[in-house]
Amino acid sequence: MSPTARLRGRKGETVPLAPGIALAFDDVGKTFSDGTDALRGVSLTVADGEFVTVVGPSGSGKSTLLRIASGLTEPSSGTVAVGPKAPGYVFQDPTLLPWRTVEGNVGLFAQLDRVPKKRRRELVAAAISLTELEGFERHRPTALSGGMRMRVSLARALTVRPSLFLFDEPFGAVDEITRQRLGEEVQRLHARERFAGVFVTHSVVEAVWLASRVVVLSARPGRVLAQVDVPFAYPRPADLRFDAAFGDVARTVSAALQESFT
Repeated sequence: MSPTARLRGRKGETVPLAPGIALAFDDVGKTFSDGTDALRGVSLTVADGEFVTVVGPSGSGKSTLLRIASGLTEPSSGTVAVGPKAPGYVFQDPTLLPWRTVEGNVGLFAQLDRVPKKRRRELVAAAISLTELEGFERHRPTALSGGMRMRVSLARALTVRPSLFLFDEPFGAVDEITRQRLGEEVQRLHARERFAGVFVTHSVVEAVWLASRVVVLSARPGRVLAQVDVPFAYPRPADLRFDAAFGDVARTVSAALQESFT
């Protein structure tokens, strides 16, 4: 077991994380101060390099699950074990600083981590190249489309070279074509960087197309209702969505999702 992995609970304990595991929830629950019971008894593991998507009704605790994984929120019960490095986090909104250029926004996390300037420039250049933002380094967010702003958000998270990436419905505000292209971008980055990923979405098609496993949460308080393996090899072509076998997996996820409302 790794001696540097961390486990968080109400007491902030530190324990090893099993080899080959990037993230592990053990009987996690979350009740907020206003009495809202968001999550209950969630147990879930994500292996190194695995890409998992999470679907569920609105209010089922999907975003809360990510916030607990990142350390932004502590669980009320149970524990979550993560690796020693901070995860990359891509929010629903790109949350870019409007007065900074693309280059300045991409380098923000590395700057906050006090990465030396030379190394920071190298990380920023590599992240901009990975997200195909070359030529836009001096642009400010107001000059970019919604899809490009989200790519800047992805690039910013990549500068910390995370072994775990958390995506909180990052493509919900863009049009369908841009959403598909950004999904292809995430798949390409995952294939190259081999990070573990947890991706929250409301779209069953997006969930199946991106993931090797889809986790279905119940209505609030969120519990794991089903975990559906996705058998298709990477890289996945865009037209896989129209394949009969893909439709079968999507229907299985949709049926489990329907159960979450009963």
